[in-house]
Amino acid sequence: MRTIGVVVNPIAGMGGRVGLKGTDDRVAEARERGAEPRAPERALAALQALADAADATDAGDEPGLTLLAYGDAMGETVAREAGFAPTVVGQPASGETTAADTRDAVRAFVERGVDLVLFVGGDGTATDVAEAIDEAGGETPMLGVPAGVKVYSSVFARTPRDAGRIAATFERTERREVNDIDEDAYRAGEVRAELKAVATVPVAQALQSGKQRTAGSVDTLAAGFAADAEAGVTYLFGPGGTVGAIERELGVEGSSLGVDAWRDGELLVRDGSEAELLDALGERNVVVVSPIGGQGFVRSEEHTSELQ
Repeated sequence: MRTIGVVVNPIAGMGGRVGLKGTDDRVAEARERGAEPRAPERALAALQALADAADATDAGDEPGLTLLAYGDAMGETVAREAGFAPTVVGQPASGETTAADTRDAVRAFVERGVDLVLFVGGDGTATDVAEAIDEAGGETPMLGVPAGVKVYSSVFARTPRDAGRIAATFERTERREVNDIDEDAYRAGEVRAELKAVATVPVAQALQSGKQRTAGSVDTLAAGFAADAEAGVTYLFGPGGTVGAIERELGVEGSSLGVDAWRDGELLVRDGSEAELLDALGERNVVVVSPIGGQGFVRSEEHTSELQ
């Protein structure tokens, strides 16, 4: 029988759609900008996949999976929605959940000897989980359901549903890095990553690789794109050095880490929120991104959902 502890950071990812590039110390501002929690839906997708995978691998009369969860929005609520009857090991200290609550949950899981800590959040949550496991004196494996604005650690599955499947079926573990970045520096246009921990993680093909920054010449690509830019088309430029080179070729002073909207030589929105970018759309629109492979965030809704 496998025992899994589930903890959800319910505010993870709230800052993304409203242009904050993270939610650390910015929850109130994110809510003022109209942000809605996204972590619960990702947690539900992961737990539904976990239930399906556990049913498929359970060949005996005895249930093959026991689920522990932290109280209310930190795991219990979504676990029950997914059809589990979890053992609740504690409750958040107050209405607004904190990193201390996450650490308390993880310590409770380790004390009860879980086989895996399945957490929902971003790099900040991953750091809290890894450090709490270390403080508890264990080497309990951990696996992340990607829900944060920034995911630079290599302890996450590519998608929520991948996380559920891996949690139910993994057989081996390996050591992987937990990284986090300075959000204030990130908002100022600088990526300053720091190694926070090395954690034990299930071995699976559907795990993300850690994000790495590489250098290379993209001048020819940028020049070609600029030459082909069409009149009347609204271009949405994502973050990253490659896309930044295209913007510079077009004469755009864009945001290196945000999303910009440009049309017919005019920068319509710089570092925009979801609402601002939607307002800037025209009759024809092109999204320009340079994704890092294996992250699982860029998908065609025509074929699949990002929550798969």
